[in-house]
Amino acid sequence: MNTLNILEYLAEQPLVFDGAMGTYLAEKYPQYREEICETLNLTHPEVVREVHRSYLDAGAVAIKTNTFGVNPYAMSFDSERVRQCITQGVRIARDAMEEAVDTHFLFADIGPVKLPDDSSAAQVYCQLADLFLEMDVQNFLFETMDAPDGLEEVSRYIKEQNPEAFIVISYGVSPEGFTRSGCYGRSLYQQTLQMDAVDAVGFNCISGPKHLLDMVRKLSVSNAGKYISIMPNAGYPTVIGNRTYFGENHHYFASTMYELAKLGVSLLGGCCGTGPEDIRAMKQSLQQPPVHGRSLRLVESMRQTMDTGVTDQTDPMNNSRNAFAMKLQAGKKVLVVELDPPVEPEIDFFMEGAARYQQAGVDAIDIADCPIAKARIDSSILACKVMREIGLTTIPHMTCRDRNINATKALLLGLNVEGVNNVLTVTGDPVPAAERGNVKTMFSYNSAVLANHIRTLDQQIFTKNPFLVSGALNVNAVQFDSQLIHAKRKIENGVSVLFTQPVLTRKALDNLKRAREELDVKILGGIMPVVSYRNACFMNSEMAGIDVDARIIEAYRDKSREEGEDLAWEISTRVAREISPYVDGYYLITPFKRVELILRIIESIRCI
Repeated sequence: MNTLNILEYLAEQPLVFDGAMGTYLAEKYPQYREEICETLNLTHPEVVREVHRSYLDAGAVAIKTNTFGVNPYAMSFDSERVRQCITQGVRIARDAMEEAVDTHFLFADIGPVKLPDDSSAAQVYCQLADLFLEMDVQNFLFETMDAPDGLEEVSRYIKEQNPEAFIVISYGVSPEGFTRSGCYGRSLYQQTLQMDAVDAVGFNCISGPKHLLDMVRKLSVSNAGKYISIMPNAGYPTVIGNRTYFGENHHYFASTMYELAKLGVSLLGGCCGTGPEDIRAMKQSLQQPPVHGRSLRLVESMRQTMDTGVTDQTDPMNNSRNAFAMKLQAGKKVLVVELDPPVEPEIDFFMEGAARYQQAGVDAIDIADCPIAKARIDSSILACKVMREIGLTTIPHMTCRDRNINATKALLLGLNVEGVNNVLTVTGDPVPAAERGNVKTMFSYNSAVLANHIRTLDQQIFTKNPFLVSGALNVNAVQFDSQLIHAKRKIENGVSVLFTQPVLTRKALDNLKRAREELDVKILGGIMPVVSYRNACFMNSEMAGIDVDARIIEAYRDKSREEGEDLAWEISTRVAREISPYVDGYYLITPFKRVELILRIIESIRCI
């Protein structure tokens, strides 16, 4: 039973947590490997209890509930099952701790929740916290977080319900220092230090002990103003026969954790691959001097001398190497033309079109990234070629469909070397159903997350030539309120320019006006010439995010090619004039390689 509260305990010595529930349980009870770890709270509570007991026997003082993946958006969990798993998880952990003679602490374990774009992370985390609070749980661990969304709000909420609560926020970072959603770990660390309701901040999972030790050495832990928590993986994983294994070197793990404790880390434990023997070895290593506790008074005094660490405020809109950005910054209207990359390695037409657009005074061309999920010449490679050979600013699209964060970072590094400093982030069209057996998509993050990843890289790596990040805005959306919410999230994550879908209806124009009023961002109005009746019907029926007014469709009926182009010029010029008061520039989409038509429209726009 407890004789000290957690702050008194930490004043005397570091707090030792348990290791991984999931990987150790799978190792010890292979017959349950195919089951969701947290559902064992309901189906085999004795197994979960035994794992808790193993960690307690190894010397763990803080025990996490087996609830990491329990939330209403996870597979196999509706609201009632969430309640059952959390309630039972708390009971099992308490039952395992009943025989403990020494001081022990129970922590509610809450993992990241993958939410739809229009959902509130804070609301979901507060709902989960309520279930633990109902069970009189006082300590909370939000671990393996990949973004700060909702964490400050839920921390304040918990403290309002129980001022004595102890709250830990822990982020999962790669050896390079980034979370799965592209956030930079050091930036998250500094941001969380400013959250008054949070008691401890740190890192867990994804990385092994040495990588997190290297990170902590850069964080000025001694004057952080909060307790620091580090719970790494056992080491680098190996995959054998579709199973993930971690090497067993308990001494290495323990000795590295001892080094972390000497740096001032107060909460130490293990994540994936760590078992009771790792915790036992770590507990023994911490008996060596000099490892001290940190009093509450000391932690509070540290707030007065907090090191802000990452301070770079790179502004991609004020980058002298980016003429496109500088023109927008100066308040001048820009003109961007989209030119689709070829499907074969024949690029004469593409390069000639780009050169003609440059001669016509276009500020940039944007290049789609395999639209409708059909392979074309890579947009980034073409962007580099145009920059080198023509000198025209390029804006390659970058989708979330085909690359993970590592591949995206590698691509951005290459683009920056080549002098390409503009990108348009889009989620990407889904792969057609007929192709899904052969073509696998990523979609491990959305365009807002990608934008934030690029912004973070701008602040940390691309400080001399940061990327100007653009995004898309669908003014044709049925639920435009949701589009505005998503757009605001993109802007918060670093998007500086929004390219709209083509404006070909009164509704789209009205939505554009709303966007101008509500969004603090540069907006380029989309213009896509309709060239025939068939083309109008196709755009309206089969192109996602595009609506064509019925009167425009009917106007093309029985028109010849020449008549269709004349009408396209007339309508596009009218649209440009109508949207002019609400945009910072124009975004023209070249239809069916009709460069001459676009050049004709450009002439008219210059007279507006």
